[in-house]
Amino acid sequence: MTSALPDGSAQILARLEALREADAATHGGRVLSYVYDSGLAELDQLAAEAIRIMQPVNGLDPTAFPSVAALERDLVRFARRMLHGGDDVVGTVTSGGTESCLLAVKTARDVWRAAGGTGTPRIVAPATVHAAFPKAAHYFGVDLDLVPVDTDGTVDPARLTDRFGPDVALAVVSAPAYPHGTLDPVAPVAAAAARAGIACHVDACIGGFVLPWWAGEDDPLPAWDFAVEGVTSISADLHKFGYAPKGASVLLQRGRDRQRAQYFATRGWPGYPVVNATMLGSKSAGALAAAWAIIERLGESGLGELAASCRRSTDAVTAAVRATDGLRVVGSPVGPLFAVATDGAAPEHRRVDPHHWADSVQERGWRLQLQPGLVQADGTRLPHTTHLTITPVTESVLPELLFALASAADEVRGMPAATAADVAASLPGVGDVLAGLADRTEPLDSAEASALLAGLGVGTGASALPQRMAPLLALLESLPAPITERLLIELLAGLVEP
Repeated sequence: MTSALPDGSAQILARLEALREADAATHGGRVLSYVYDSGLAELDQLAAEAIRIMQPVNGLDPTAFPSVAALERDLVRFARRMLHGGDDVVGTVTSGGTESCLLAVKTARDVWRAAGGTGTPRIVAPATVHAAFPKAAHYFGVDLDLVPVDTDGTVDPARLTDRFGPDVALAVVSAPAYPHGTLDPVAPVAAAAARAGIACHVDACIGGFVLPWWAGEDDPLPAWDFAVEGVTSISADLHKFGYAPKGASVLLQRGRDRQRAQYFATRGWPGYPVVNATMLGSKSAGALAAAWAIIERLGESGLGELAASCRRSTDAVTAAVRATDGLRVVGSPVGPLFAVATDGAAPEHRRVDPHHWADSVQERGWRLQLQPGLVQADGTRLPHTTHLTITPVTESVLPELLFALASAADEVRGMPAATAADVAASLPGVGDVLAGLADRTEPLDSAEASALLAGLGVGTGASALPQRMAPLLALLESLPAPITERLLIELLAGLVEP
């Protein structure tokens, strides 16, 4: 295609294609996180053409570009029907799940204040709630009250609702929670929230466009969407199991007045009156158009067929993990995602550490997602795990994937989990530095963080991370969270510095 372009343009695109070669694979099913591959090349072509048509359009003002309003209307209508919302449920297409969650929190805060709330409002949520909610709390000046979960990722609804009080602006539950694929107890939490006059948000960013087709006749899901009285808002990502390009999500709110509190409007400057439904002002209409085109093409039946493929593959992979000596699936996941941990009931020499396992799987050409352990507010510890997200394309590569998972487990079975001491011992001089960080209270500056990363063998170029991630994750788990977060900020910021 580039040969028909002027030489300069062809060279630019050739360079772009060369840069892409270093990226994780977005198609083919070998990356089991971040990407949601339908396995249908037709959808990629359709999305690209939809983006091309809408490329010059500014989504800022649907009065100037009524096509934006038409596409958004159709998507909201589809999502509302899919999630059992009535005519009182209205919504917005956002740039992604994080923005949807941010807006849900912003709406709840403002509604709470308008109802007479004073001081700092609180969000109550399980400890497994997505990181978008700590981010929202940070941005909007809200306290986040995280309720500890069991080691299988489940939260006791009574433990959560016991935290309710007049300062609570929002309760959040997930359908399902990303770390372990756990479907939170939506109905009892939403009912208690309704009795207390508290809004209840269901974060279905990852499950919203797949769970409606997940249940079988013999295993119905507990109600989790707008069919549950007391659910006031739901976020559901089009760019996950709606198979749209990044970034497109839907935020649905029950009640027009509530949804209007999501908006920002001002005429307090000498320019044009500004009215924004989302965090962004000017914004591309490309992702919106691509999402609309894909939903129009698939419809409920097409999404159902893709969900069935995900279900078959998820059942096959989880069955294989459960049959693997030394590994276990965490809890009872719902949907096409789950976490894998060491089977502590197995003899020590037969146990498989999930992080060593993930590293070994990557050496075989597949990328899983390592998740660190977490000490919760009550002192209980969630084990470190490896996360897998299954997509429709997985079914086409299932035999190769299952072989890679099994052979990797055989390779690392009996290998002790990595520890921070192992890392310190392998890097001369680093141990003393790490020991000093354990009790440090003042923040690292950029020079200190960069030097420490370099001492740990973590660079800032294309190969910033080590090939084997288990030791690095063990190190990050051992350090205080503020130190870890500062190091990760320095790492990511350094990647894009000129």
